[in-house]
Parts: sequence; C-alpha cells; structure tokens
Amino acid sequence: MLFTDNAGKSWSVVQTPILSDKPTQGIYSMDFYDSSLGIVIGGDYTDPDKTFANKAISRDGGKSWELLANNQEPGYKSCIRFVPNSEGKEIVAIGFTGISYSNDMGINWKALSNEGFYTIRFQNDSVAYAAGRNRIAKLTFK
Repeated sequence: MLFTDNAGKSWSVVQTPILSDKPTQGIYSMDFYDSSLGIVIGGDYTDPDKTFANKAISRDGGKSWELLANNQEPGYKSCIRFVPNSEGKEIVAIGFTGISYSNDMGINWKALSNEGFYTIRFQNDSVAYAAGRNRIAKLTFK
C-alpha cells in the first residue's frame, strides 16, 4: 500500500498483512473513520469463502496494519464502511456474497443478508444505499 502523510508530496510503501499472492487476491476496499482509525477488506473473489488474511485495521492513520478477525467471517467483500457517528465501532462490509455487520470494531461479525451487492454508501448514521448487479437497496440501521 502507498502511504503519504504530507498531502502527496512524498509517498512510502506500507506492508499490509492482507493475502496478495495471486492476481485475484488483495485489498478491495478501505475506509477511515477519522485520521487514525482505518479498515481494509478484500480477499480472493475466486475463493470468496476464504477468511484468512482478508481484513485488517490501522489505529495510526495507515502507517501500520494488523489482521482483524482472521479465519473468521466474513470472507471476500468488495466494500467496507464505518457507520457514521458510531465511534468507529460499527462497520458494514458488502460483496456479491452478501452483507456483514460488526458492532465491536470488526472483532466479531454477523451476516445481515445473503443478497449480493458491490458497494455501499451512508446517507447518515442510520440510512445507507447499497448497489449491485441490476439492484439498489436502501438499508436502515437502528
């Protein structure tokens, strides 16, 4: 991963623990809750059930990353977002394999749906829109 802390004047390479041995593996989405707390997700879309080395968290603005919920669900996902105003505790991950949710900063996850989507964006802290192949959904979080 490339990292800058000076608005792009210089860049450095930061190693992540995300599996990237094959062209189909790697990070597919990143989100930052604030300037320090970030999360990445990915995996291998040709082996979407694999849960090894596909999620990581940074608490120092992306300078370092540690695996998160390794060998635990969810597997491959194409988009991840922090729920706004959740203090970084609530996270939604989405992909063609369904929607997953964590309320403890990504330590534990539960499946919300098996419906496939590719991306999600929050309108506010309780409404999000997900988009996938020939579909758009409105999700309401309470």
